[in-house]
Amino acid sequence: MTTFWSVYICVLTIGTLIGLTWLLISTRKGERKSETVETMGHSFDGIEEYDNPLPQWWFMLFVGTLVFGVGYLILYPGLGNWKGLLPGYEDGWTGVNEWQKEMDKADARFGPIFAKYAAMPVEQVAQDPQALKMGGRLFASNCSVCHGSDAKGAFGFPNLADNTWRWGGDADTIKTTIMGGRIAAMPAWGPVLGDEGVKNLAAYVRHDLAGLPLPQGTTVDLVAGKQAFETTCVACHGANGKGMLLMGAPDLTAPAGFIYGTSLAQLQQTIRHGRQGHMPAQNELLGNDKVQLLAAYVFSLSHGNQEEKTAE
Repeated sequence: MTTFWSVYICVLTIGTLIGLTWLLISTRKGERKSETVETMGHSFDGIEEYDNPLPQWWFMLFVGTLVFGVGYLILYPGLGNWKGLLPGYEDGWTGVNEWQKEMDKADARFGPIFAKYAAMPVEQVAQDPQALKMGGRLFASNCSVCHGSDAKGAFGFPNLADNTWRWGGDADTIKTTIMGGRIAAMPAWGPVLGDEGVKNLAAYVRHDLAGLPLPQGTTVDLVAGKQAFETTCVACHGANGKGMLLMGAPDLTAPAGFIYGTSLAQLQQTIRHGRQGHMPAQNELLGNDKVQLLAAYVFSLSHGNQEEKTAE
């Protein structure tokens, strides 16, 4: 802070304290010394105010706040560049400094724990109950707003508790996704295919690839839909519609991966207008050690489901 602004703040703060002290004392001098039944001479809605002095305890409470304010400004930063008499504020007080102090304390306490798990493979971390609790708290704080508290996703956000993945569900890929984020783009094919082409393609994807029935009374050309798929979609989703992990193109034979809905109208909307997906990178926010725990937690969700299915 420059000298000008430091002096400016000091003058305002000290001047306010002096002004309040003068106001308190001057109004106290003009009061009666004893109680009376006389009123102030005005009435509001039949209510009159006695001309009695302010109670002594109330006056002392005002005095106490002024004394506290002066003492606080002496001990702690608050007057421009004044550092305060108490130790620990040599660099001045700011919200950023206080946050950094708390972070340093947390790092000193939990840093060795994070480092221990960071040195282990994600699959091994996913077997540790303590690590999963920590990962679960990280998920609740950073991921649940999009993927839900149960990690089962929402409209436009994938389910992390099943075995359907856009970019891959192995431990290392999950960590890579969390660390660096993902950006996916489904181009709009409406201007290319036209309305009839969009309807035919959506019906082909739903009926022939996903294996879902078409609504009763639907009139479409599935052959034309297949031709549209082969000319516009195979580059990303593959000739068999199984998708490509490297591009984040979903498997169109697995309806569980249709995060924007499986209805014919929703598929038409996706094909006609396209979709834009963005998974934000967590590396700068959480760092490698915390992402390790978070990846292990996410991995455990689908891995646990797989074990249950195998057992059945």
